[in-house]
Amino acid sequence: MMHPEYILTLSCLDQRGIVHRVSGFLAEHGCNIIDSAQFGDGQSKLFFMRVHFSAEDSSIGDAALRDRFGALGSTMQMNWQLHDARKKPRLMLMVSKIGHCLNDLLFRYKTGLLPVEISAIVSNHTDFYQLAASYNIPFHHLPLAIGASPEMKRAQEQRVLEIIKANDIDLVVLARYMQILSPEMCETLRGRAINIHHSFLPSFKGAKPYYQAHDRGVKLIGATAHFVTGDLDEGPIVEQDVERVDHAMDPDTLTAIGRDVECVVLARAVKWFVEHRVLLNGHKTVVFK
Repeated sequence: MMHPEYILTLSCLDQRGIVHRVSGFLAEHGCNIIDSAQFGDGQSKLFFMRVHFSAEDSSIGDAALRDRFGALGSTMQMNWQLHDARKKPRLMLMVSKIGHCLNDLLFRYKTGLLPVEISAIVSNHTDFYQLAASYNIPFHHLPLAIGASPEMKRAQEQRVLEIIKANDIDLVVLARYMQILSPEMCETLRGRAINIHHSFLPSFKGAKPYYQAHDRGVKLIGATAHFVTGDLDEGPIVEQDVERVDHAMDPDTLTAIGRDVECVVLARAVKWFVEHRVLLNGHKTVVFK
């Protein structure tokens, strides 16, 4: 018999006895801890915890478990969530005209490396509708003309939000979606939208950043995956990585290396998010790997 499995994530002011209280609660309610990780941040004075456990007492159902833990959570002023470990989160991917990250995520999804359901692909261009069709994923073309008015942008974003709601989306992934989201859109998606970009910022902005980097003789190529906020490309960082490059490499080689790093970094960030390993800590994140 397979027992239900859950992932509990929580944060609260650091204090004595948190691990004892949580593990004791789980033991008292017939639960077996499979994996546990915790971190106390001396700067923010917050404590973070992730517990993967199985519920082996069939007399205690999902609702009762949540209700009873809620009492403990209130007592200790916890910000907590209880996730069904076997439920695959639902993703929406957004892309423009550069498709390496989109293609990589779709491959990982199809081969089972990424435990998700990709429910929709949204783009302001039509370049990848055939790719979406090959995976049998609905493709939504929501164009935005160059110089679109604020009203047109609001209407397009409202349609995006309708797709998110209709598909019960848990995470929006900006897989090289080259449109700036409005502050209102960023606030609506706070904590559930991840973006990917090269790590040269604030240097080498705009078109062809890898060509600009080549002209300056950079020796490191990197990528950053972060949560989307109203501060452009400054949201809490989930993952970063770098690759060394040298003078013998031309701009196209640097671009290819950079895109490979972007794919890997975004895939890691998405996987950690859907496995409920990423907890927000103000302008930073705690990632239980």
